[in-house]
Amino acid sequence: MAERPARKAPKAHVGRVVRSERLTPHMQRVVLGGDGLAEFTAGDCTDHYVKLLFDAEGVTYPEPFDMQRVREEFPREQWPVTRTYTVRRWDAEAGELTVDFVVHGDEGLAGPWARDARPGDTIRFLGPGGAYAPEADAAWHLLAGDESALPAIAAAAEALPAGATAHVFVEVEGPEEEQKIETDVPVVWLHRAGRPVGRALVEAVRALEFPEGAPQAFVHGEAGFVKELRRHLRVEREIPRDNLSISGYWRLGHNEDGWQASKREWNAQVEAEQEQTA
Repeated sequence: MAERPARKAPKAHVGRVVRSERLTPHMQRVVLGGDGLAEFTAGDCTDHYVKLLFDAEGVTYPEPFDMQRVREEFPREQWPVTRTYTVRRWDAEAGELTVDFVVHGDEGLAGPWARDARPGDTIRFLGPGGAYAPEADAAWHLLAGDESALPAIAAAAEALPAGATAHVFVEVEGPEEEQKIETDVPVVWLHRAGRPVGRALVEAVRALEFPEGAPQAFVHGEAGFVKELRRHLRVEREIPRDNLSISGYWRLGHNEDGWQASKREWNAQVEAEQEQTA
């Protein structure tokens, strides 16, 4: 059998902070621009994401930075640490990339970086990826998620076709975390108020009186409640798999490295469980 060629590392872009602002007590917006985005492009997906690269502690990489070279010449523990974030907006004309970050004090890598970002700071990143966008011919749309999915849900709500029927649910800790979304469809803000993450979302979607026809659904956020809603939509509501974009962005008790390492196995287990009960 012929040996499979090694996968080439994607090109890294370099964004320079143009401006930064605190949207809510726990959401920071950073706008990136500069010549390092000259080759960055994004399509019509409203869930486009980028992988931010944070240098491993004490490691200096050769310039110009080349992810392929890093993978070939450095041990894995010295590769940059990646953190995945949804693109809130890409303005091709201005060459500006907007990314919103959930910030919890000094916790994590990306949140503190975004909180402290100042004009002129730079960050390397890979991407974009993405696969979902609202379809004009869908009978109706269901958008549901927590803070981590808010940028993608907001982008999707703003991209809905004129006259579209949509039910949009966003769970945040409290009213101070609500944001303005430029859309004609109503957005239902669910306040966690100390309850387990996702509980309010599951209750709201289960209580929803579904309009006629199969929806196109986008459900993302913490993996535990995503699993519950996936079962509800696939098994109980019998919505076709092709109509669903459902994935856990994160999982309680895991950082991104740990979650990404176990995500494939988790998803396979969830799919197997739901096929058995379908």
